[in-house]
Amino acid sequence: MSSQSIATGDGAASSPVDRFERHRAELQRGRRHATLAYGALFLAALAGSVYNSNFFPNRLAAGAPKIGDYLYDILPVLSAEHLFAGTKTEGSIAYWYFNLPKYLRLLLETVNMALFATVLGTVGGFLMCFVASRNLAPNGWIYFGFRRIMEFCRSVPEVIFAILFVWAVGIGPLAGILAISIHTAGALGKLFSEVNENVDHKPMDGIRSAGGTWFDEMRFGVVPQVLPNFVSYTLLRFEINIRASSIVGFVGAGGIGQELYYVINFNFYEEVSALVLLIVATVTCVDLLSARIRHRFIGKEHLA
Repeated sequence: MSSQSIATGDGAASSPVDRFERHRAELQRGRRHATLAYGALFLAALAGSVYNSNFFPNRLAAGAPKIGDYLYDILPVLSAEHLFAGTKTEGSIAYWYFNLPKYLRLLLETVNMALFATVLGTVGGFLMCFVASRNLAPNGWIYFGFRRIMEFCRSVPEVIFAILFVWAVGIGPLAGILAISIHTAGALGKLFSEVNENVDHKPMDGIRSAGGTWFDEMRFGVVPQVLPNFVSYTLLRFEINIRASSIVGFVGAGGIGQELYYVINFNFYEEVSALVLLIVATVTCVDLLSARIRHRFIGKEHLA
């Protein structure tokens, strides 16, 4: 009787349901242990970052008044009585923006830099993204090689590229365009390739069965699916490149950034706020224009 009970108990213990539950419990324990280990590593890295950066409340509290002082200094002193007076009257908007023609010329140069760099970078990212997609690359070596190229292009900051090209081609917009276009190609190439890895393969299979080449599959099977996302990412990158065009000007790569660097260095406080406000307004206008273009490609009904 007892041996029969033992046998029954052993059989029950080794049933498929029990084995499944034991395996599930082991997986849960392993996941909990991994979560605790990664959590501890994250907290250690966070503590190290806080210590190395001196991100302490007392230091932030001590620096906050200085930030307020600087913001107060760069704000213009406007007078309601003379608000719309001429450029010679202190307290007017015209006096604040006495250099507006020069600012607009530099701002136009900045936008042109961003636009040209975005076009070049988009072409580069588009050409690389298909062979850098795991599901589309002809072989693993090509996939690996183009992935590393794109990583290099987007890992090096635009300012470093700008310094290199300023030394090579001289001070001016060309250095900024080349620097930003390289970084844009690496960044957009990665985004485009990730979009490619989510495409439906049925159109590609149909083209292949009809005798189409790899280029035919990309042209007619992939591009129509991914084009709206490509346009959206490109417009977003154009906004980013306007900001980048302003930054690379600090190292002599042209645009409004050179003027901003000049007025910051010589403490022309009101001109700093005038330039920053122009840059913000430009990015806002580009964002509104980008939204209209994006809606034409994907339709407003798909945004609900």
